Amino acid sequence: MYADNFETPLRIGIVGLGYIGTTVGGQFHRHPDATVHALCDLEADRLAESGREFDVPADRRYTDYTAMLEGNGVDAVLVGTPHTLHYEQVRTALQRGCHVYCDKPLATDLEHARDLTERAERSQQTLMVGYQRHLQTAFRTARERFTDRQPNWLTASITQDWIDDSRDTWRLNPALSGGGFLYDTGSHVLDGVLWTTGLEPASVAASMDFHDDEKQVDLRAHLDVRFAGGTTGTFSFHGDAPSVREHIHCWDDDGAIYLEGRQWGPRDVREIDADANEYDPYIDFRTEQSRADAFIESVRTGNEPPATARDALRVTALTEAAYEAARTGDRVPVVLEE
Repeated sequence: MYADNFETPLRIGIVGLGYIGTTVGGQFHRHPDATVHALCDLEADRLAESGREFDVPADRRYTDYTAMLEGNGVDAVLVGTPHTLHYEQVRTALQRGCHVYCDKPLATDLEHARDLTERAERSQQTLMVGYQRHLQTAFRTARERFTDRQPNWLTASITQDWIDDSRDTWRLNPALSGGGFLYDTGSHVLDGVLWTTGLEPASVAASMDFHDDEKQVDLRAHLDVRFAGGTTGTFSFHGDAPSVREHIHCWDDDGAIYLEGRQWGPRDVREIDADANEYDPYIDFRTEQSRADAFIESVRTGNEPPATARDALRVTALTEAAYEAARTGDRVPVVLEE
């Protein structure tokens, strides 16, 4: 598909020049099979700085997203904007025949997530979501354990000084963020569990502490999830802790697999047997792809990307149900399809 329809290198347009736009954008800029062709951001200083960094001339720097799509023939779009803007931007890019790499979450509205999933699955274009744990060797090793079984129960948590890190940013504005810590860092943990285990969430009860009086931006969240097949799981997300620590512990009849890490470095994976002995499976981090590598490979081959729209739909469905459960005090079903 790539060779028939696109010239090499793949021409990338970046919308949103924050951390994701510049970090993943840098991967595309350095990739031999891609070039950063156009940029879009509302801030003139960011446009100028990234234009110099990525060698994008002034006539291909935009403050309007649709103008970028109409103006210079990009083949693919990197969406790195605030969460609630993703839906319109991804939908428009797909309609224009562009491939899309979208930062997580894909959408902060369940109907929007369903719509993008349907569009992606009907389309010839690649839509890859920025859940990078799908590329990490520790999570891929853990996933192999659950190809023919599912865990009986699991626990997962992440801590971060998120509330202080987010001050004076769009992350504390629910009109742009769609929520709080759960929709931001917590989204990676929900996805990591769902993708690693293959579990389908069935219902959730939740409690949250909110940063704002309107109860839109959570800084702490506790989820009790029941999965199809009888597995149960508890999740804790603490966005006002002094440092980043993550754990995912999945137990089955033969023992457990542990995924753990600190700050934003690689996660470790350990196997626990029925006698509580611990084993460290061999991990070769040199085999890991970058996000740009994986996206370009999917575009070239037409194969499914590592993190799909349907993966993202599961996360949005569980997240939206958790917010409803926290606000109502009820256990809420998780419904993927209408």
